[in-house]
Amino acid sequence: QVQLVESGGGLVQVGGSLRLSCSTSGRTFSSGVMGWFRQAPGKEREFVAGIRWSGGSTYYADSVKGRFTLSRDNAKNTVYLQMNSLKPEDTAVYYCAVKEGILVRTTKAAYDTWGQGTQVTVSS
Repeated sequence: QVQLVESGGGLVQVGGSLRLSCSTSGRTFSSGVMGWFRQAPGKEREFVAGIRWSGGSTYYADSVKGRFTLSRDNAKNTVYLQMNSLKPEDTAVYYCAVKEGILVRTTKAAYDTWGQGTQVTVSS
């Protein structure tokens, strides 16, 4: 059974940076997609970014494009979300999730397995 564990969240000031990690266990990924989503209080869970495990193609929501960067370490079965120039509106619980196939979907229903989430708080 695949398990995902996020880490790296915390409190940061506006303009600061954080790097989130999503470590996977129970399966060695050679295909599929990992997505990152976030959910702020009182809001729907929204797509942030996604990466194809094979080939490493990345996709970003417009709200984070140019500020957030995905990368992966195949040997560690880990994906990193580097977040720069953070804004108060980036405050949310961030989740990683995985799905089969090669298409990066932006809807949470497309993803099969989720991590427990990590809190990111950006203070102004």
